Amino acid sequence: MDVSRVKQILSSSANIEVKYQGSSVWIDQLSEDGTTATVHLRGPLEERTTVPVADLLEE
Repeated sequence: MDVSRVKQILSSSANIEVKYQGSSVWIDQLSEDGTTATVHLRGPLEERTTVPVADLLEE
């Protein structure tokens, strides 16, 4: 995924399906340099992980 799309998703109120390594995730924030994003799995667990933006896929 590109950085501009991550920014659009973060500013949107819509429920946009994003996956990381096959798991559905919420994007919490984008790093200042735009190379990584903090995400957490959809569901009861809210453990946050920093992942490369390039590894995020929009469904």
